[in-house]
This record gives sequence, structure tokens and C-alpha cells, in this order.
Amino acid sequence: MERKEAIRGAYRLTGGNNFYDGMITCSTLSGKAVCRLVWDMNKAENDAYLEKALSGIPEHFSGKLLEVPVGTGILTMPLYKTLPKAAITCLDYSADMMGQAQEKADRLHLKNVTFRQGDVGALPFEDGAFDIVLSLNGFHAFPDKEAAYREAYRVLKPGGIFCGCFYVKGEQKRTDWFIQHVYEKTGFFTPPYETAFSLKKRLEKRYATVTFGTVKSMAWFACRKAE
Repeated sequence: MERKEAIRGAYRLTGGNNFYDGMITCSTLSGKAVCRLVWDMNKAENDAYLEKALSGIPEHFSGKLLEVPVGTGILTMPLYKTLPKAAITCLDYSADMMGQAQEKADRLHLKNVTFRQGDVGALPFEDGAFDIVLSLNGFHAFPDKEAAYREAYRVLKPGGIFCGCFYVKGEQKRTDWFIQHVYEKTGFFTPPYETAFSLKKRLEKRYATVTFGTVKSMAWFACRKAE
């Protein structure tokens, strides 16, 4: 079975049909409406940036991976089902979000995924502990982004991969308006925000190689730390 088919099959078993999961995956009627209204994206575009964000994870990866924040796990638990030899640690500040992710992991009978509550600005791991650090839709919410960048780099092994995606300002005026007037007020997003230019420049300054792009207001990246 191809990887995408395996992931789709696992996704159907997660029970991810609440509003948040539907929005983040652009898979429900309400989710598709939010994607179109706020992000000016269809499902194909939503899938495209997520696929790029996850492209730093090899198909048969068997090393140590840290995901921060894990959120509800809707984007990654199906993927982790295809990586039985990997040692995966999922961290989130929100106990509620992490609990939802754990429920999905349990439904998929994942034995190689562990969960820890914690702060991305002070990760409870040793230097160079992970082969991959994955961060999906997190940095636009982190209150101390500088600490988060430092910590992600610190816990990554030399030659390791930092990959993920998050919102960048200045690509879509309508999206920027919703972020400022709706998402910030609900606490989902926290300024200041990167622009595509500033993020690419930041990553290129810190990492040996950087693959980078945007889909509407979402930036995706896969960076390799120097050996």
C-alpha cells in the first residue's frame, strides 16, 4: 500500500470530525468554508502546503522525532501509523489538545508515540536529542517565538531536519485582517509574525540548507542543521 493510501486509511480511524479538525484539514463543510473565507484556499491548496511541510520526514524514517505542538494530532497521527520503527515524542502546552491527540493515537494503536506536556520555549530534552523536529501551525501562536526557534535548534542533532509550516503576514490582505481582528482576540494567534521574506532569511541564517515556499499565507519549510 502506498504511503498516501495508508495515511488516508488511518485518518478515517482517528474520529477527527470536530470543527477544529475539519478546519485544519479542510475536510468538512464548515472547515472548507473557513479555509475559503479566511485563507482563500481550497482543499487541494491546503493539502499541498501540509504535504510540503511534512516532506522533511523520510518515508521509512526510524529515528527520533519531536513534534511541537502536537495539537489534536489530526495531521500527524495517521502519518505516524506508517512509521512503526520511529521513536516519536509529541509535546503541547495545552492538556486538552494533547488529550485529543492521545485519543487518536489510542484508536490507531500507536505504540511508538509518547506524549509530554511542556513549553516549547523551555523544552525538557537534552541538546541534540532528535533527528527531526516538526512544528505544524505552531509558531504563529507561540508567545516567545525567539525562545522557540532557539529550543527547536538546540534539541536537533547535527545534520537533523527542522520542518513544518505556519502563518506569515503580508501575503493575503483578507487573511491578515482575520488574524488581527478575530484570531488574535480568541487567543489562537500571537503577534509579532514573520513575513515570508523574514522567515526565509532567519532560517537561512541558522541552517545549512533550507527548502522553503508559501501557499497563500502559509509558509512551509524543511531545513537541515549543519553536521
